[in-house]
Amino acid sequence: MLKRFTTLLGRGSEPEAHSAPEAIHLATCAILLEAAHIDDDFTEAERLHIVEVMQERFDLSPEEALELMEVSAHAREQSNDLFRFTREINANCTVPEKIRFVEEVWRIFYSDGVLDGHEDHLARKLGNLLNLNQRQLIDAKMKVREEAPEA
Repeated sequence: MLKRFTTLLGRGSEPEAHSAPEAIHLATCAILLEAAHIDDDFTEAERLHIVEVMQERFDLSPEEALELMEVSAHAREQSNDLFRFTREINANCTVPEKIRFVEEVWRIFYSDGVLDGHEDHLARKLGNLLNLNQRQLIDAKMKVREEAPEA
């Protein structure tokens, strides 16, 4: 198994302490983990979804995605806010990429069939931090809601 991301632990939890690709991987995963944990119920479905997103978005093996999650979980725990992570995304992603990212956040929120107030608040906060307007945030939410199976 490759130890591509485990060496990141020794470099610190700040995204900017890493190369640009590593930093965006770390920031993206840390925010998705925050989204999954915001309702105090981190499910296996959410964990699997994050692994899948990391694999697809960054062309990672399952092992690399799991290693990235471990490093990102540590970075998330050490962080006081999401700004340092959203700063990396803003610096490295286009608006359409940020919208696709927010759609993944909504997918995590809707994975249990219930949108909790903390999740909705986090979505609005991320929208602001990612410089997305209200229309873009609502469109992403509606797109994901339409995809979700009926409860």
